[in-house]
Amino acid sequence: MDLDRIFMKNASPTKVGGQAILEGLMMRGSRALAIAMREPSGNIHLTVEPLKPAQKWKKYPLIRGVFSFISSLVTGTGILLYSAEVLEKLEGESGKETEEKDKFTLWLEKRFGEKGAFNVMMYMSVVLSILFVVGFFILLPTWMVSALKNAGVQNVVLLNLAEGVLRIAMFVAYVSLAAKMPDIRRTFEYHGAEHKTIHCYENGLELTPENAQSFYTLHPRCGTSFMMFVMIISLLLFSFLGWPNLAVRLLSRLILIPVVAGLSFEVLQWTGRHNNACVKALSMPGIMLQKITTREPSLDQLEVAIAAMNAVLPSHEDPDVPVDYWVGEILKDGTMVKNEEETKAYIEQKTKK
Repeated sequence: MDLDRIFMKNASPTKVGGQAILEGLMMRGSRALAIAMREPSGNIHLTVEPLKPAQKWKKYPLIRGVFSFISSLVTGTGILLYSAEVLEKLEGESGKETEEKDKFTLWLEKRFGEKGAFNVMMYMSVVLSILFVVGFFILLPTWMVSALKNAGVQNVVLLNLAEGVLRIAMFVAYVSLAAKMPDIRRTFEYHGAEHKTIHCYENGLELTPENAQSFYTLHPRCGTSFMMFVMIISLLLFSFLGWPNLAVRLLSRLILIPVVAGLSFEVLQWTGRHNNACVKALSMPGIMLQKITTREPSLDQLEVAIAAMNAVLPSHEDPDVPVDYWVGEILKDGTMVKNEEETKAYIEQKTKK
């Protein structure tokens, strides 16, 4: 692995980031967000929406990391639900059988309406995700390591080190097992396509699948690296707290989650803008984990990533270019077709009180 092809000296880091979803990905620029998905027909389904400028208090160091973490969970979950909805519709149009809505979903739609039901499911998913992450990766390891103290280990440094190592091992094992699932593996291929496309753009090359394919699937400014920074910083930070009783340890871990998220975000931003030896050393755990969470994409998948990237670049480069909602398709010949009905429905979904 040539680190100079990951931490590139002549590259121009941008704020463009993304997220792999079902049969596609999301790209986020400074003023627009785009979702691109491969249709069964071979066309690319494209959704574009403007982004509101970040409030000033959300730009302050540490605070912006906490906001970004929470915002990513909410936005990411909403995008996953939206992509599942679009994919279900596309498969229905192509003649594939789609699953009927379960009783709980039908009850929610009857009580809150379709838009309200979507919001309820989105926030329920966010809450459940947070509970799972906090419970499984934060609280469970500190409870499990209590057995070492009960077995006679009294060294506070060793106990905290054991907790941190166990937390990282559990996270890596979880991601590794998930990567064996066919659907997750395909999503990880789109994750790789996202990174290759961003690399291509940041290096000033024309955005073509062939150009993007020449880059690594690994990128220093990745959410996977952020999660690894969270694990490592929590290990270091929790070590300063000693080893109090279990209740105090659990409470302290919960209280310090925003601090850990804020610090991790700042470290990720710093490493994404530099390429010296220190940066490479700090980034290596996250880069190695990306070998699991990314896979080599096909040229077709890179086409989808490039479609999403192109949709956010005009607004990213020129603040005078207006950004509006847009839903449609990119046909096989490259023609872009706007779907007025879908655009109207999407605007209503996003803006309805």
